[in-house]
Amino acid sequence: MATKLRVTMTKSKYGRLPNHQACLHGLGLRKINQQVELIDTPENRGMINKVSYMLKVEVV
Repeated sequence: MATKLRVTMTKSKYGRLPNHQACLHGLGLRKINQQVELIDTPENRGMINKVSYMLKVEVV
C-alpha cells in the first residue's frame, strides 16, 4: 500500500504566482484550512515542494 500525505493549505492563494495557484488547484486545494489526502508520488511531491510555504504536510 502506498503511503499517503495529508496536506493542509495554511495561507491564501490570492496574490501568488499563477503557476503556484495552479499547483494548489492540481493538489485539490481551494480554501484555507482545507485538507486533502494524496498518494505520495513524485508528481505530487513536486507540486508540494513548489508551494511548501503555503502548506502543512503530514504523513498518514
